[in-house]
Amino acid sequence: MELNNQLLQRLDYVDATRKKRLAMAAEILGTPHWLPDLIAICLNRHDAIGSRACWVLEFVFKKDPARLFPYLGVFIDGLSRLQEESSIRPMAKICELLAGSYYKPGKGAKPPLESRHRERMAEVCFDWLIGPHKVAPKAYCMQTLYLLGEEFPWIRPELREVLKLNYAKGSAAYQARARHVLKLLEKSQ
Repeated sequence: MELNNQLLQRLDYVDATRKKRLAMAAEILGTPHWLPDLIAICLNRHDAIGSRACWVLEFVFKKDPARLFPYLGVFIDGLSRLQEESSIRPMAKICELLAGSYYKPGKGAKPPLESRHRERMAEVCFDWLIGPHKVAPKAYCMQTLYLLGEEFPWIRPELREVLKLNYAKGSAAYQARARHVLKLLEKSQ
């Protein structure tokens, strides 16, 4: 598939500022035929452009989650290919939001996550939680896995063990989120 060169050029001007990420997300929402290309860039580019695409996709998802629904299979199947830390963080956040919408539906549509999507998301989140990643994606993965554990009984005991094993060597932020999730796990027994 030939990627949209105009989209690639636009992503080149996106930086970490909220203003530019929001502006590009609005542009994507106004140009919906760019969304498949944006997702492809997120999942297949292991460079600054790929990370910027991930930042933008997070904002697109926060503004209009249902836009991602037709692409959930591609999105979830591609998560394991991510390498850049700045790509993993926004994608882990999207996973957390997807799981929250699926298991605790509030306003908006419930994501059409198939069982295989949820299982794959659990695998990827465990990989990110155990791997040498920064605290933010690990924290998002803790919450995602806790929610997925409502359906898959094997997840919560594994999550508890991973959190206890890594607690002492985790940063203060890691420990704070781990404490929170461990308390939730205790209540759910």
